[in-house]
Amino acid sequence: MAANAIIDDLRDRIAHLEGSSARHKATLPFGVAEIDKRLPGGGLAYGAIHEFAGGGSGVVDGAAAAAFAAGIAARTKGKIVWCLARSDLFAPALAQVGLHPDRVIYVEALKEEFVLESCEEALRFGGLGAVVAELVRLPMTASRRLQLAAEGSGTIGLIVRRWRRQTEAADFGNPTASTTPWRISVLPSEPLPVPGIGHARWLAELIRVKAGESSEFIVGACDASGRLNLSANASDRSDQAEQSFSTG
Repeated sequence: MAANAIIDDLRDRIAHLEGSSARHKATLPFGVAEIDKRLPGGGLAYGAIHEFAGGGSGVVDGAAAAAFAAGIAARTKGKIVWCLARSDLFAPALAQVGLHPDRVIYVEALKEEFVLESCEEALRFGGLGAVVAELVRLPMTASRRLQLAAEGSGTIGLIVRRWRRQTEAADFGNPTASTTPWRISVLPSEPLPVPGIGHARWLAELIRVKAGESSEFIVGACDASGRLNLSANASDRSDQAEQSFSTG
């Protein structure tokens, strides 16, 4: 009888671990087949952190990276915690990509170290749709702590890298524990039938993904539900990317 009790206990523990693992392997699809097929599990992994940076050090590309991350957060369920140290986030712009103000809890910190602490605490708390943090630097040790916190709760962490000067942008190339790092650049708008008006487009570069390959996509900016669409003119990717980087 004692042996059977031990075996039953072991079975319960294994089932618990397997259930936890399955929860953490859940993904959030983009809903665009060309993107999702490049990602293990068909989307961005929950229980993990993902990085987003502008293709250049300018404000325009940085805003696109923030909007890209906001669109992802908009497609999750539950409250969103957004941690930041700079008070220039424009809430109406987030609403345009589906992340409405009534879903967002803003955590304003005096300096970046406190942003990291707030992000880790929110990730460990669990029960949230997503946790977003605006950071200049993300050292390997700090990224591992955030990754472990995300794994423990199953919450998705979105790190928006922001820079005040060109020299800080070089930090994005350093290794981190993030599951996917993305680089977002603004491209010339896709023309619409109305003169002088176009639909915003981005070059989304998947720099690295575990158990996958790097890729790049020309996408239409997030709509009011946070969803992307592939640009109709994706065939001119190289020319548009070159133009974007030369003017960024």
